[in-house]
Parts: sequence; C-alpha cells; structure tokens
Amino acid sequence: MHSAAQEEGCHIFNDFGCGFQAPTTELFFPAPWVEFGLPGTSGITKYLLVLIVATLVSMAFWYFTTRNPKVVPTRAQSVAELFVAFVRDQITRNTMGKAGDKYIPLMVTLFIFIFTMNVMGLIPGLQLPVTSNLAFPAVLALFIYLLWNAVGIRRHGVGAHFKARMVPAGVPGYLLPVVVPIEAISNFVIRPFTHAVRLFAVMFAGHLLLAVFAAAGFYMFNPMSPMGPVLGGVSVLYSGIALFGFLVFTVFELFIMAVQAYVFVLLASVYIGEAMEGAH
Repeated sequence: MHSAAQEEGCHIFNDFGCGFQAPTTELFFPAPWVEFGLPGTSGITKYLLVLIVATLVSMAFWYFTTRNPKVVPTRAQSVAELFVAFVRDQITRNTMGKAGDKYIPLMVTLFIFIFTMNVMGLIPGLQLPVTSNLAFPAVLALFIYLLWNAVGIRRHGVGAHFKARMVPAGVPGYLLPVVVPIEAISNFVIRPFTHAVRLFAVMFAGHLLLAVFAAAGFYMFNPMSPMGPVLGGVSVLYSGIALFGFLVFTVFELFIMAVQAYVFVLLASVYIGEAMEGAH
C-alpha cells in the first residue's frame, strides 16, 4: 500500500538524501486498463474489478447462508437471520414501523453491499474501497432519492408530497417566502448530496490514513542503515511503532466501515419513512 511515488530503496537514515514521500490522492485514481474514449467515462479500472468482487462476495454470502433454510437454523443461516433481525429491529421498525417491513430486503441488501464495498480496502491485493470513489455512493444515494420521491408521490400524490417537504406545518404565512426555498434546497439538493458525500469522505480519509501508516512503516525500516547499527536499530523501533499504528487503525477502520454502512441505511430508512408518513 505504500505510495507509488516512494523511491525504490529509500528508507530513513540513508546517505543519499531521499526523504519520506507520503501517499497522495493518486491512490484513488488508478490508471484504466481499457479506455472507451467516451466523455465522462474512465474505462475499465481497478474500481470495476473491486466492485465485481464486492458484488460476488455479497451474492455468495446470501447464497450460502440461505440456499437451504431450515426451521432449526444452521450456523450460516443464523448469521443471515441475525443481519435481518438487526436491520428490522434497529433500523426499519424504528423509522417506518411495521409498515416498513416490506423494505427490509432492500435495507439488508444495501447494508451488506456497502459494507462489502468498504471492506475491499482491507483485502490484500485489492486494497481499494469502492466507496472511496464518489461515483458509487452517489449512485446509491440517487437511487434512495428517487425511491423517496416515488414512495411519497404514490402514497400522497404529487402536490401533497412536495408540499410536505417544502411547507413545514405551523409556519406563519409571512415566513413562507423565506422558509420554502430553504426547505426545498435542504430536502431536494443538500439531502442527496450529503447522503453520498458522508460515505465517500469517511472512506476516502480512512484509506488515505492507512496508506500513510503503511508507507511510513516501509520508509522507517532500515536495519542496515549506512549511518551505523544504532540508527539501524532506531529505524526498526520507529517502523514497529508505525506498524502498530497501522494495525490499530485497521481495526478501527473496520469498525468505521460497518458504522458507515449502518448510517447510510439508517438515513435511507428515515427518508423513506418520512415519505410514507407524508406531512411533518
């Protein structure tokens, strides 16, 4: 995971003047393997490969845990049921009530899929979270945005849905010229934007932090330093500290990956529940 810009063989306490080069955002812009030559497209990149792997892993999870369901669940089936119960009890029932049970399959699928895409950043050889590219969270957020509007319009009609989102109950009429534009921008522009950016920004920053620790550990490891064995030993100590930090933040990042999947699904459930309810 060390920076591609890191000079070959460059370590701390060297005698040829090269210093530490931290990883840059180039990590998140892999060169395309195949270019389509179409505007707005990046061709076939590592992101596509990692996305395919994440999709296959998500599908395999459900296939192997639910292909032969039993009344007395197996261990694998119990894991799947645990996910479903968690999403139902901690997310959909709290935001939509029992009426939201029909959205449980969608929310469970979103949770597993997003978490799997996030975890790709920790898999050796891949080490690139799909959600660190804004395009992927944006598509998911756009889907929820369209579903939110579709549910609201279907249940309450076009006028009632948009009125509920732009005209808060109890607001005096003389304040509506100020409140309505604010509510419209907040609900129809800022909401989907922040829904996507929150997931993207956290995964982007977390992966870059891990890359810095990995590159620092590589740079600081120089037991054969030409400046002497004492500094060589110090370099090993420094490298060990960087490695420890990398491991600690890896565990922390795994937790954050699960939290971000939860937050994205929770907000999606809140939005749909709001559309089902109608007026404020």
